[in-house]
Amino acid sequence: MKLDQQLYRIGNDIVAVYLVVTDDGVTVVDAGMAGHWGELTAELAALGRTPADIRGLVLTHGDTDHLGFAERLRREYGVPVFVHSADAARARGEVKVKNTWGQAKIGATAGFLWYASRKGGLRTTYLTEVSEVADGDVLDLPAAPRILGMPGHSPGSIAVHVPAVDAVFVGDGLTTRHVLTGQHGPQPAPFTDDRDQALESLDRLGELQAKWVLPGHGTPWNGGVQEVVRQVRAAARPQ
Repeated sequence: MKLDQQLYRIGNDIVAVYLVVTDDGVTVVDAGMAGHWGELTAELAALGRTPADIRGLVLTHGDTDHLGFAERLRREYGVPVFVHSADAARARGEVKVKNTWGQAKIGATAGFLWYASRKGGLRTTYLTEVSEVADGDVLDLPAAPRILGMPGHSPGSIAVHVPAVDAVFVGDGLTTRHVLTGQHGPQPAPFTDDRDQALESLDRLGELQAKWVLPGHGTPWNGGVQEVVRQVRAAARPQ
């Protein structure tokens, strides 16, 4: 699915993976679930590319529904996988966290679990090697993604700012579709380690200018960074 010039999404509003496609190759942000591999190769083929054109995969954090095809891409094509140092052990499966589910609705939760089972998300292949990144790093990858530390959802959660495509990829720093309730609109993401810290990290996003705010779950947002942050904060207030 083409979002804009050089900017593509595979998956859907339940789980999303993003591609930045340049003349120098492809940068992938997040790896969804294992079953997204077929969508990845099909999207690349439609663009006249193959997985061999991927120069790097950047993970917004180390949760299992973002690791998907990462190890396969690394093992079969030698693609480096970048993750914040605070989530490196999580991405390798050395640290496993069980978060409380919080508010949920049966229909939406069943839909998420059905989708995860269909896409191979109930069994995770963890990474055996990662390249660690830190806040402020600019990666030597197509479109020069910049790392923005966004701890809260996990200790090593990041946003990935790519000015070349006027986009910031936020992972689970926020969501525009709650996978457990089905509620649409900007709001805090579920399965968050430290909700207060995650809300504080939104201040980092407020410093940016970008057309696109692209979450790991939910509809792509093009209504401005400051407005999406305002709506997430509003949704987080006690009703």
